[in-house]
Amino acid sequence: MNQTNAITNKNTYTDFIAQLGTANLLETSEPSAVQVREIIARSMELQPLSVEDTAVLARVNDPEMIEEIYTAASQLKEKIYGKRIVLFAPLYVGNMCVNDCAYCAFRSSNKAVHRATLSTDQLQAQVAALEDSGHKRLIMVFGEHARYDAAFMAESVKAAYSVKRGNGEIRRININAAPLDHDNYKIIKEAGIGTYQIFQETYHRPTFARMHPAGTPKSDYLWRLHGPTRAIESGLDDVGIGALFGLYDWRYELLSLVAHADFLQNTVGVGPHTISFPRLRPAAGTEFDTQWMTSDEELKRLVAILRLAVPYTGLICTAREEPQLRREILRLGVSQIDGGSKIELGGYTSSSSGQQIEREQFTLGDTRTLDDVIGELLEDGYMPSFCTACYRLGRTGEHFMEFAIPGFIKRYCSPNAVSTLSEYLADYASEQTRQAGEKLIAKEMENISDEKLAKNLAERVEKIRHDGERDLCY
Repeated sequence: MNQTNAITNKNTYTDFIAQLGTANLLETSEPSAVQVREIIARSMELQPLSVEDTAVLARVNDPEMIEEIYTAASQLKEKIYGKRIVLFAPLYVGNMCVNDCAYCAFRSSNKAVHRATLSTDQLQAQVAALEDSGHKRLIMVFGEHARYDAAFMAESVKAAYSVKRGNGEIRRININAAPLDHDNYKIIKEAGIGTYQIFQETYHRPTFARMHPAGTPKSDYLWRLHGPTRAIESGLDDVGIGALFGLYDWRYELLSLVAHADFLQNTVGVGPHTISFPRLRPAAGTEFDTQWMTSDEELKRLVAILRLAVPYTGLICTAREEPQLRREILRLGVSQIDGGSKIELGGYTSSSSGQQIEREQFTLGDTRTLDDVIGELLEDGYMPSFCTACYRLGRTGEHFMEFAIPGFIKRYCSPNAVSTLSEYLADYASEQTRQAGEKLIAKEMENISDEKLAKNLAERVEKIRHDGERDLCY
């Protein structure tokens, strides 16, 4: 990690978003086809795009050129990651919160939501239920509250990792929580987490101030903006950033995300591991202005442009979105999705079949089971993956980039996807999903040109299917 320009003093925090003048970059006329194609060509050579180049793509309104952007994004995603889609599940641990964000059901002034914090036993029961469905990767979500300090989060992570159900285990836990200082990030790192997610929500500072009342911790724009920087400085190799689309102009947020990724790369030597682009959803006891609501077509455009702008960054599409829209934007560059998600406290062991809005941060658009989600991925030719090998073998942060940039990541990701999918098919899948999965695995293995790798992978799949071996990662 490059510590040369490490930011350790809060007084030195700069608003690098405002300094770039992102709003001004969107005020010029629509670009020519020649200009757009030149930028796409650079991206197809695996070069990250500048904020200025990204702004050019964001100004495109011509339907034919938008289709060219879509096609390029799809080709680029497959060039780097192949057809694999990584799967995970969210696990809400506690919704106590001292913030009062206008759009969030968990805000402190909201009396319509049920408050709860999972005990250790309750937490482990949720993890057991997730393992019983086949999950291997979680993201734990915490409100911002004194009760949820770094020590509490670390203990929650350790408690989850300790749960083993038959062949089930959680191999990677990410965290979505408030920004911390350096010392507290180090506590989190020692618990063995993967990615630490901090969403700026909106990079537009006047909107940020309006959404987050003064006097609340979240109202400190610069503290939050530099949260991922502190995390990397503290030894957390992977961070995730994101914006909540619908609070302000989607194009401004898009450029800001690219600017943030570029800032991290230039400042601490590694960009974000993931970028998320959730949209506003209805939530208990909330009302918000719909002026900037991002349409389905705009969401597709921002996903495709993000893929071209940050080729090596994972793009996450969550179950906030309806199944059909998720299906459509997978081809535009998404590399991670959740499946079988429940976001109410204690939802994975609840006997209720529907959503419990008074226990949720927002309503979900996709409530299908994990098996249904995997079945559709297989139907569409994608390779579902529960792989966690890179994180556990040290291929993170700068090291991940060293593997990814030359294209070696595809060599690791595809075999590991086959291995982890084989585990799911043997242990958890419905018969229909199992048959579809085994057909796709056979097809995938036929396409491996490296004979030695193909033979070794075939042997591993047999060990998983017939010998009960697990976690055979590359």
